[in-house]
Amino acid sequence: MRVLLAGATGAIGRPLTRALVGSGHRVLALARTDRSAAIVRGLGAEPVRADALDRDGLLRALDGIKADAVIHQLTALKAPKRTLTADDPSNLLRAQGTANLLEAAGTVGAARFLTQSLVLGYGYRDHGDRLLTEEDPFGVRGGNVADHVITGLLEAEDRLFDARHVAGCALRYGVFYGPGTWFDPTPGSRTIPVPVGGGGVVPWIHVDDASEATVAALERGRAGQAYNIVDDGPSTWGELSDARAASGGGRQVRLPGWTLRLMVPYLGALMLDTRLRVSHAKATRELGWTPRHATHRAGLGLA
Repeated sequence: MRVLLAGATGAIGRPLTRALVGSGHRVLALARTDRSAAIVRGLGAEPVRADALDRDGLLRALDGIKADAVIHQLTALKAPKRTLTADDPSNLLRAQGTANLLEAAGTVGAARFLTQSLVLGYGYRDHGDRLLTEEDPFGVRGGNVADHVITGLLEAEDRLFDARHVAGCALRYGVFYGPGTWFDPTPGSRTIPVPVGGGGVVPWIHVDDASEATVAALERGRAGQAYNIVDDGPSTWGELSDARAASGGGRQVRLPGWTLRLMVPYLGALMLDTRLRVSHAKATRELGWTPRHATHRAGLGLA
């Protein structure tokens, strides 16, 4: 397929571009700058100079271009911010970015559309030990700063599923780890603090596994469906941080919970309040996908 990819230079975008090209797809990747365009070419894709948030410029750049599918992997979350607001950059990309890319899909004649979502949309709270599936309520707000994230995720999914000109799938990824993420195993990469005691439990996914799942969804996903893309080993933030340090990825920083809440309230909601286990059975059944790295320890070369 000819695939228009937004977000090709991000943490998941880079391995996804390589995975798409390796699977025989031709990738046209949005690039806002000369640097981004050079990265895109190095990944084996063809840059299209445009900004997804500039509707008119985007449509002009795509005039005369044809594609079979659009994949939305744009996010602006480089590091945790102390406060989140309704106009947070990632939310703008999920709302206005999704709207613009859906219009772009019509311009290029794309019949398929995949959008990035997150399992955190099930709610930043203690879900107990039960494995959640795509049948569980999504977009559940809890009355805290994380509600802005949930609102953005829900808006992106709703816009996609309401569109009538594309067959859309939402990919609800676990928390990313691997190169370019908060938990980058590269020596000297940025260290993200985690709570003393380890914090809550969340589902993880290595960016390479997330990329392979995305290719599978492009080729086999059903229209109007959401898919949980997670590994088999939900664990605490502390356990992931331990494994990252053991793999040579950098030192650990542990902070008391009250300090995390004071410094970055969003991290309090994410790392302390959330206990979430999620099943990828639907993705395995319908997409033929299972994670190559069953747990984060395997993904970091420790098992």
